Amino acid sequence: MKGLLNEPVLYLSSFIIQNKGDYYRLLQEVRTKNNREDWILYMLKGIEQTAQSTIEQINKINLLFNETQKLVQEKLPRIYSKDLIEQLFIHPYSKIEFLVNNLGIERKAASRYLNGLEEIGILKSQQKGKEVIYINTKLYNLLKKG
Repeated sequence: MKGLLNEPVLYLSSFIIQNKGDYYRLLQEVRTKNNREDWILYMLKGIEQTAQSTIEQINKINLLFNETQKLVQEKLPRIYSKDLIEQLFIHPYSKIEFLVNNLGIERKAASRYLNGLEEIGILKSQQKGKEVIYINTKLYNLLKKG
């Protein structure tokens, strides 16, 4: 469908957990007193707060994307491409295969790109079993806080 999100972006569970007492009290009042208005107002407040924090999170991610783009342009102009930077933000981690498959480059070039990005502090490599993953640490930390 056009104009609709494929994935949910507002997760009310955090709001509900933080306000669990109100959640259960108001839900019970809907059952026992038919008090729908307070329940609806509670849910609308949750949607508003969740939307505001989601917008803040998106703005921080966009800022980080732009900072990363600028840093790579300055420090690694020979490998810079917007497509490469976008790959670093699809997941909080990358693998050689991601670049090979999504950018259509050879494994050797993908490895060189990821190692270069690690050298300038954008990525941090970790051995996971037989493969190496490259973590976009700033993005990971942003998502962890959110």
